[in-house]
This record gives sequence, C-alpha cells and structure tokens, in this order.
Amino acid sequence: MAFLPRTVVTAVTCGLLLFLSAPAALAHDGLKASSPSKNAKVKALEEIELEFTARIRMPFVVLHDAKGKAVELAKPVADGKIVTAKVPTPPAPGKYVIGWRVVSSDGHPIVGEIPFTFTPPPPPAETPTPEASTGGASTPEASTPEASAPQTPATSEAVQTPETTEAASEQPSQGLPGWVWLVLAALVVLGIGTFVVTRRRGTPE
Repeated sequence: MAFLPRTVVTAVTCGLLLFLSAPAALAHDGLKASSPSKNAKVKALEEIELEFTARIRMPFVVLHDAKGKAVELAKPVADGKIVTAKVPTPPAPGKYVIGWRVVSSDGHPIVGEIPFTFTPPPPPAETPTPEASTGGASTPEASTPEASAPQTPATSEAVQTPETTEAASEQPSQGLPGWVWLVLAALVVLGIGTFVVTRRRGTPE
C-alpha cells in the first residue's frame, strides 16, 4: 500500500480546517432579541432594550413615527450584550420604528430597524365630583333657616317690639296726664271749702 506524500496530507488537513472554520469566521455579531420586538403591539413604552449575540460598543438608537418624526430618547447605554434607551415621554398611539447601530466585537458596524405599533390603553373616565353632580347645589350656609326664610320688603314704618307696645299701652291715648286731673280736683275742693268757711263767717248770728 502506497503512502501519500506528507505534503499532500498536510494540504488536505489545512483545507478541511479552513472549510470548517469559514462559517464561523464569516459570521458577524447580530441582534438576538429586542423589546419592543419586531412587528409587536405594545401597550407600554418606557424603555427600549436590544440584546445582541456578543458584546458590542458605541450604541446609537433612534425612534421615529411612520412619517419620520423623531421621538425623544435618552442616551443609549451599553452593558455587555445589552443596550437600553429610556423613553422619557411616551408618544401618541401609532406605528413606530426603532433604528439602531452598534459596533460588533470584531470591529464591524451593524445596523437594523425594528417596526412596532404602540397601542396604550385609554385613560380612565373622570368621576364627577359631588359639587358637579348636584349641579351647583346650595351650600350649607345658604340652606339655613335664616337664609331660606322669605325676605319681606322694608317699609318706612318701624317694627314695633313687645317693649314699645307695652309702653304705649300704659300712656293715655289722648288728653292730659292723670296727675294733672288730680291736682285740678284738689284745687276745686280746696276752693269750695274756702268759700264755705268765708261765707259762714260773714253771716250774722
């Protein structure tokens, strides 16, 4: 049995090694997963997260709507294979696209896009306050008996109180006061008495 030359064996071995290692050498790092994921419908959007197959650096992430209008994002942060970017203010409902660019572990830049739809739940209905449900009902002060009593129109005559009524009943309705009549009666009696005594003295016995 003839043996193959050593050079031929060495050449075949090197060829097999190159053939087997070629896919691994040609393969670059790539995106493994994302949140939001591609073509997903999400109800909350507080942060964008990208996971790659290997450690990456120099991340760049943007977010824009279907018309190309950019949405504000915080500066992306790379931590090994993970890139995160905060969303300070959630955008309006609609279709959006995440654009990203990183430098892979072998120094090659890689880019990609992730379309998704943002469908946040509707805001809760506002519960009417008691004041609004009563249609502007009167306040407790307005419902007191004094406030609810009918207001009579003011007149030019003063309202008589019980004290003024009693004082008016004690005085004579008309004529002179009573003590004047007593003095006059006493003077009349005194005059009559004086007249009788004087007449008796002047009459002869």
